This record gives sequence, structure tokens and C-alpha cells, in this order.
Amino acid sequence: MGEQEKRLEAAVEAILFTMGESVEEEALARAIGLDAAGARKIVHRLMERYQGDEYGIQVIELDHAYQMCSKKQCYEYLINIAIQPKKAVLTEVMLETLSIIAYKQPVTKAEIEKIRGVKCDHPVNKLVEYDLVKEVGRLDAPGRPILLGTTEEFLRSFGVQTLDELPAMNPVQVEDFKAEAEEEVQMNLDV
Repeated sequence: MGEQEKRLEAAVEAILFTMGESVEEEALARAIGLDAAGARKIVHRLMERYQGDEYGIQVIELDHAYQMCSKKQCYEYLINIAIQPKKAVLTEVMLETLSIIAYKQPVTKAEIEKIRGVKCDHPVNKLVEYDLVKEVGRLDAPGRPILLGTTEEFLRSFGVQTLDELPAMNPVQVEDFKAEAEEEVQMNLDV
């Protein structure tokens, strides 16, 4: 096999791996600059290469389209990895949102957004997904917005038995935060 054929085979392999879904033969051919017959030939070489038991993946053909996928004999290993719990990683934005909820609960998304100055749908949804935040009721106001609060998992994760054990906010820092926020608002108004 020549260098050009090796490069094209590597390109097809990369395309099928990256797309993660079936790629039509014509689209694949256009991507590598060959006609459909030439692309088919390269894909079939890849298919042959991955037939060996030493590979956990294969290339399958689906009505003039090709897809890279795992082999059936590897499914049990995939299941084992899929069922392992994922460790929640809290970003700075999520921590900021969580601290607002913890200290101001019960609180609505609108109140959180007013404090943060930006939308908070994504961090709130992630915090709910991680079972750190939950709906604790509805505000008796137009639209009946959801009230958010922390969960028992929050207490466990942060090593406190009750919300009363959360560190008290330093009054000097609170005043500094207010001053910074007012300066930021004023700068935005001046622009």
C-alpha cells in the first residue's frame, strides 16, 4: 500500500471515529477527494483490518454509509465503565450559584440571576443533576416560580449536619462584594 493510500485510510478512520454516526459513502468520498468506488475500497480495507480479535472496534456498512462502532464481545466492558458513578466536578460558576442557593434558600432562579447578573439555567440544572439542589416549593407570585434549596447530599458533600454549620459570611467581605458589584454596574452603565 502506498503512502497516499495510507493517508487516505487514516483520514477515513479519523472521519468515522470523530463523527460517531454513519457517514454516507458520497460524503466520505467528497471529504477525501475520491469517487464513491475509491472511498468504498478504502473503507473495505479498514473493515478487513478491524476484523481481527485484537481490535475492539469495527467498521460496519449501513445502506451505502459506514460507521465505526464497538464489537459485541466488548459490550460487557462498556457496561462496566458506563455504570461507574461519575464524580461531580463543580465549576466556579456552579460553586457561586450553589453558595447563593445555600445562603439565600429558598430562592428562585430570577433572584439568583439578579445576584449573579447572568442567566443561571445551566449551573442550576447541573446542581440538580448532581443532587445538590432541589425544588423545595413554589413562590406565591405570578407564574409560580420554583423555589430552590439544598439537599441532604449537599450537607454530606460539604461535611455539615445542618445549614447552621455553614461558615458565617464576614460582614466586611459582604460590604466589599457590594461595593465591587456597584462599581461593576456603574462601569456597565457608563459604557
